[in-house]
Amino acid sequence: MDHLRSGVRDQPGQHGETLFLLKIQKLAGRGDVCLKCFICFSLEWMMNLLLDIVQDQTSPASLVHLAFKFLYIITKVRGYKTFLSLFPHEVADVEPVLDLVTDQNPKDHETWETRYMLLLWLSVTCLIPFDFSRLDGNLLTQPGQTRMSIMDRILQIAESYLIVSDKARDAAARAGFITRPDVKRSKMAEFLDWSLCNLASSSFQTLQGVITMDGMLQALVIWLLFAAATVLRCLDDCKLPESNQTLLRKLGVKLVQRLGLTFLKPRRVLGYQRGCRSLAANLQLLAQGQSEQKPLIPTEDADEDDDVPEGVESVIEQLLVGLKDKDTVVRWSAAKGIGRMAGRLPKALADDVVGSVLDCFSFQETDKAWHGGCLALAELGRRGLLLPSRLVDVVAVILKALTYDEKRGSCSVGTNVRDAACYVCWAFARAYEPQELKPFVTAISSALVIAAVFDRDINCRRAASAAFQENVGRQGTFPHGIDILTTADYFAVGNRTNCFLVISVYIAGFPEYTQPMIDHLVTMKINHWDGVIRELAVKALHNLTQRAPEHSATQVFPRLLSMTLSPDLHTRHGSILACAEVAYALYKLAAQENRPVTDHLDEQAVQGLKQIHQQVCVQPLGVGLGGELMRQAVCVLIEKLSLSKMPFQGDTIIGNDSLWLLVGLGRPSRLPSERPAPAGETGYAQRTGPGARVWEQRTGPGARVWEPCVLGHEVGPAISKPTQCL
Repeated sequence: MDHLRSGVRDQPGQHGETLFLLKIQKLAGRGDVCLKCFICFSLEWMMNLLLDIVQDQTSPASLVHLAFKFLYIITKVRGYKTFLSLFPHEVADVEPVLDLVTDQNPKDHETWETRYMLLLWLSVTCLIPFDFSRLDGNLLTQPGQTRMSIMDRILQIAESYLIVSDKARDAAARAGFITRPDVKRSKMAEFLDWSLCNLASSSFQTLQGVITMDGMLQALVIWLLFAAATVLRCLDDCKLPESNQTLLRKLGVKLVQRLGLTFLKPRRVLGYQRGCRSLAANLQLLAQGQSEQKPLIPTEDADEDDDVPEGVESVIEQLLVGLKDKDTVVRWSAAKGIGRMAGRLPKALADDVVGSVLDCFSFQETDKAWHGGCLALAELGRRGLLLPSRLVDVVAVILKALTYDEKRGSCSVGTNVRDAACYVCWAFARAYEPQELKPFVTAISSALVIAAVFDRDINCRRAASAAFQENVGRQGTFPHGIDILTTADYFAVGNRTNCFLVISVYIAGFPEYTQPMIDHLVTMKINHWDGVIRELAVKALHNLTQRAPEHSATQVFPRLLSMTLSPDLHTRHGSILACAEVAYALYKLAAQENRPVTDHLDEQAVQGLKQIHQQVCVQPLGVGLGGELMRQAVCVLIEKLSLSKMPFQGDTIIGNDSLWLLVGLGRPSRLPSERPAPAGETGYAQRTGPGARVWEQRTGPGARVWEPCVLGHEVGPAISKPTQCL
């Protein structure tokens, strides 16, 4: 700081302070904690040094701009609100700051930090508790000439900077100039006409139009709420939901909800209110054996008018549309608006809003609507606007949202939906009494455990763990909650393999969670689009089978057998692997008691296992697109059935009609081609010997055969284990 003056005079543009500035920016971008602590303790000292440079009339322009650059870096690290009060804001500071702003060139792209900081400084000086007319003095400069009043000069500056493309636009919008009582009386109507005309004449199809609309919307959100109906009509004409600019749609939703709140008067909350919201107080009551406070569900006043202003319906409709927006920030703003509006509506109308939000959870809707609906339900629940009578419908859709995963091309969507559903469960823990959630404890706890252990994404697993922890602490009714939290905490669920293969086994030791976890693996995970998840799921199913052998043998195994012929490739692949792993797990359980595996599997299940590879060959499902997956799955099946000592002695399980499948494993990168069989080569050739040729089992000179390969020469590693077992 002490070398700023000499550095600028000696080597303009090449001083070491520039390098220091770049380092500060880099650390600020990383969110460096040490940097924040340093600035926190040194904030006032640095501000005074820099402002001394700015207020010194002899300071060159380059030095002033450099000082403002340092001030801007402080705003990035600490936030502009932290040090606004440190700016000089006496009456004598108004005109000097105003003159500094007037001297700036809005088109100079090198000094935008200076303009941004000066506008923030001007916004502080505008808070003086004196009428601006007292600062004007004599406006006559020469006979017949007058100068502009301070009020007009500030308004002109604010309007000029609301349509620029740099950061100064945000500072101009945040200024509280228009909200001053004296300015509101004389200039509010003029500013309203100017801003609405600019908004109506701008188009979001052009860059300048986007910039202008952004400035107008920011200003209207902060400054203008008394002319709500006029602004709302202008917004309807702008058709902001059709814009491809995320910021414009977000500001539009934000402005709409604030305008809607002006139509409705604040009222006593008519929703569900939990009696005691303090965790420490709850624990103290339980320790003393006192009865829990009963929830308050107030009734509406008899003289309450159910009529709502005309614009409210339009506001609610636009917010519901915002819940389905393609960008998360817009959906989040709309969800908060739904919660705020519902808090001021009569109870019957607020319940209609809840019903409209529940309409987002239709399988005809996109993942965007599901995500927005979850955010809205969380806001409604957090504010006590979801009455216990609605919990049946709400919990049903939240349980679906916790497992929402839709395939889109080569990936899937739904991570944000599952994360938002965990947020809803977290909000419910803080909003409802234990007796209100008691009928849903089993379903919610099982769903959160499944999400915390078996979800593909680490963010969702951690969100589910946090929601489970909140429910254990706030509700105290989740089965074995403390025991599970010590194992599946926020950090433990970070490792996906550990979740599937270790933590799941521990949690499945509690009978309340065993069957739901197994059923989830069978229903949602062994047919997952991600091959890694399928393989982890079948391994987890192998481990969990030992926790519930009877359920696995009588309920799960028949379902798996029926899934092996599914038209979906991933379902076939996962179900065949699952059949192999479950059969092997049941064998190991039987072997511990010196019993055969048939004590767990009935004759129908054994015959179903025997026919899997034959049905794959007959389809044929082991060739073409996805054939490599099927061949690998059948080889794993052969290996596990052999290790399980299935009673197949003397049966032709791997016959001539499926030998081509094992041979094809030697060349997985090339699919077999078809060509007419050569004369005299019909049926199968001799299978033994290193030069044996394998043909499709058809007869006649026109038979079509698979391109033969030589048995024994190109056998890949995928069949090494099954051939050894055979």
